[in-house]
Amino acid sequence: MKFLSRNILTGFITIIPVTLTLYLLYWLIVSVETVLGDLIKLALPSGLYWPGMGVIAGLFLFFAVGLLMHAYVVRRLFAMSEQILYRMPVIKSIYRSIRDFFDYFSPKEKDEFEQVVAITIGDTDMQIIGFVTQDNPDHIPEGLRQDDHVLVYLPMSYMIGGYAVLVPRNSIRPLDLNMEEAMRFALTAGVTGAVNTPHETEEGVGK
Repeated sequence: MKFLSRNILTGFITIIPVTLTLYLLYWLIVSVETVLGDLIKLALPSGLYWPGMGVIAGLFLFFAVGLLMHAYVVRRLFAMSEQILYRMPVIKSIYRSIRDFFDYFSPKEKDEFEQVVAITIGDTDMQIIGFVTQDNPDHIPEGLRQDDHVLVYLPMSYMIGGYAVLVPRNSIRPLDLNMEEAMRFALTAGVTGAVNTPHETEEGVGK
């Protein structure tokens, strides 16, 4: 019985992530095709529309928006629209949660939320994986500002939250891990297995 249940569980764990990934991809493609495809049908003469044009239009739309977000004026307008959403009692909570989730995967500027470090806890040998989000004291609120401290984000396992903490520079050790490896390892509590063996880098904020 144990042999049977163990193999069923193994098969379940193997199949479900693949199935959910494929279903999510299918749902996204169908949703984009349905919404944009209907708009294209209204704009084009009858008979000129062919399946897939909605998806292609969606890719062009995402690319165009990403390109426009490099412009200062567009970023300011987007920030102003976000402030409106943040003033709406129910919508702000939903939007902020969705925005924070996608911020995990959004491309960042170099050195922004990209330095992976290990934080030593007190006089113990225990360490926590974190991500330096701000090492410039001028960008930290004045009441919290300390020249020898950096701001580090500590994610909680399984993406249920995290903490932003000010840490002394001499308590952190830069790791030779990229953002994706370290985030995956931290968010799954190491269940995904070992990543590339971390070791102290020659350069970093801890120097």
